[in-house]
Amino acid sequence: MATRKVNPTSPGRRGLILPDFSELTTSAPERSLLKSFKRNAGRNNQGRLTVRHQGGGHKRLYRMIDFKRDKVDIAAQVKSIEYDPNRNTRICLLQYKDGEKRYILAPLGIKVGDQLMSGLQAEIKVGNALPLKAIPLGTMVHNVELTAGRGGQLGRSAGTQIQLLAKEGRFCTLRLPSGEMRMVHLECMATIGQLGNPDAKNIQIGKAGRSRWLGIKPANRGVVMNPIDHPHGGGEGKSPIGGKPQTPWGKPAMGYKTRRGKQNISDRFIVKRRGK
Repeated sequence: MATRKVNPTSPGRRGLILPDFSELTTSAPERSLLKSFKRNAGRNNQGRLTVRHQGGGHKRLYRMIDFKRDKVDIAAQVKSIEYDPNRNTRICLLQYKDGEKRYILAPLGIKVGDQLMSGLQAEIKVGNALPLKAIPLGTMVHNVELTAGRGGQLGRSAGTQIQLLAKEGRFCTLRLPSGEMRMVHLECMATIGQLGNPDAKNIQIGKAGRSRWLGIKPANRGVVMNPIDHPHGGGEGKSPIGGKPQTPWGKPAMGYKTRRGKQNISDRFIVKRRGK
């Protein structure tokens, strides 16, 4: 994928950087793999706002993605590469020899007409999915399962690649894009190659209205609010916050640990944490 700059014909277009969508081969999604997508605009099951700055935006239909790649030892052909409004990477439509169609995340370099397969019999080729025990050391993978049969959870964002470093016993060691090194069971599935659309990180929104199309609402600073609305609010003119930075609910906003003391069970599989 490439990006394109536009002429600065207005303030909203100055600095705007957009994807050029040149890799897409169709604009019409596969209707049998669509379902309605109800958004909650940051509300919980009681209708109360629990996440601020969400709501509005263009309507979307959800594309059902095959994260499990559990249709094994059956060849599939790439029919199209498509845009997905629900993620920053592209998706591609596979048609299996028995006629079934499924969407998968589109790896970098995939083309219409390519033949893909999943399972132990698949060759080490971009887009093929295999158990980690069958993938050579040093290979770059994406869409990696954390629990066998659950579906890929690691490495699903545009341009992501995870390196298989070592195998020992029932587990292998993976290096994630964050720098974290984690052990994953060898029976877990992973897809060969790097995910496509690596230029997603270079996109510049350009104007507030484009964020609203994406369902992102404005985030106001606390210092411009009234005292009843935020601890930083109030004062005459341009006033300092007075004291330490706080959240709207009075908790310290910088350097305050908010994670629970109790660790997740899966933390024992982390060999090296990110940033260390």
